[in-house]
Amino acid sequence: MSRTLHLALHPYGVGGPAQHGLWKDPRIAKNISTDIRYYIRQAQAAEHGLFDALFTADSQFVSAGFPSHYLNRLEPLTMLSAVATHTRHLGLVATASSTYNSPFNLARRFASLDHISGGRAGWNVVTGVDSGTSRNFGLDEHLDYTTRYSRALECVEVARGLWDSYEDGAFPADVERDIFLDPSKLHQLNHEGEHFKVAGPLNISRSPQGQPVIFQAGVSEEGRDLAARVAEGIYAPGDTSLEQAQEYYADVKRRAASYGRDPEHIKIFVHGDPVVAATDEAALRREREIFEEDHDFDRSLALLGRSFGAYDFSTHDLDAPFPDVAHLAEKGGRTGAVKLIARAKAQNLTLRQVVETVSELRRSPFVGAPQTVADAIERWFDAKAFDGIVLAFRVEDELNLFVDGVVPILQKRGLFRTEYTADTLRGNLGLPVPANRWTTGT
Repeated sequence: MSRTLHLALHPYGVGGPAQHGLWKDPRIAKNISTDIRYYIRQAQAAEHGLFDALFTADSQFVSAGFPSHYLNRLEPLTMLSAVATHTRHLGLVATASSTYNSPFNLARRFASLDHISGGRAGWNVVTGVDSGTSRNFGLDEHLDYTTRYSRALECVEVARGLWDSYEDGAFPADVERDIFLDPSKLHQLNHEGEHFKVAGPLNISRSPQGQPVIFQAGVSEEGRDLAARVAEGIYAPGDTSLEQAQEYYADVKRRAASYGRDPEHIKIFVHGDPVVAATDEAALRREREIFEEDHDFDRSLALLGRSFGAYDFSTHDLDAPFPDVAHLAEKGGRTGAVKLIARAKAQNLTLRQVVETVSELRRSPFVGAPQTVADAIERWFDAKAFDGIVLAFRVEDELNLFVDGVVPILQKRGLFRTEYTADTLRGNLGLPVPANRWTTGT
């Protein structure tokens, strides 16, 4: 079966991690992260380019040193519900934490978005990196790494069970027989597990795509395993080499097969920041300019703390050896934090050098004239480094340049669709509609 490239769009607003200077760009309205018209324009441009989905990140904790977009932005499900009414085919993927939400509320909110959009909803399941979130939900401590992933797995399983509360045809709405609901097709879940006790049923039926599509980003062993067990779309590391991307791709697909899943029913996306210009030279210059615009040492120092449970590194001497903070990694982004600590020790880096290392210019493989960028995408796709890319652009003109310049080349090469083939996110990703467990008797 021939593979088809998938594209998703991740709006930056006034600037997320590593886009510290974006809000200063005169082309950027300072309120766009809370302006629904901005997201609607982004979504419509992506739909014009036949993208699969619009993806929105989220967090539930901020401090003054956080990226500009994080400080003042719309809640994803609310925002995507509005976007849904201005689009017809584009998938709508919202990030929501399994650590700080109940599965019943998540299931209901995502099912509602799925109905509003006609079957285009997706849930990016996250466990939470920011340990400070716990204090916003009445807890003194962030859950440890293992517990967060165990809870995430059960949360997804409960949500999927709730999405099956009604079988197809549960609502005959037969006036003559005075029957609105066929009660034999309504089912309680009665789930009792390690983390949740949920009776059900959910008070909303399945959408045209059956259930929202589950996305997940997993880098650690626990993350890769969770992705292989439950995810249908996976966000893979985007700052890796081709060989590292191939390793991740093969590993997650292999793990999925070990769980009895069809690896073709898991679409792996990498994050990409393409820079497209009239010539390769112009694009490389622009990439360097972007780096200079975003290079903000103080914000990079503050952002470093996210991987260590919102730790404040500013209390340390910048020119002293990197502090011993290994014990904090368990409550933050453990995989990245452990790698960073190991590098600091191996190279005897100071705190200042670590900050400069993590914020240094990393050349994207997708920089150049439209044909150069298309060549790179084709090379990575054919090498099975990804099934798709989550694309991010600083300004709307750059998105339009990709849509009008790169997408037609990919289409001519037979890599990307020339029209939407389905009205649902599952359909456009080539994913099956999950059978209702009560219909199949499972």
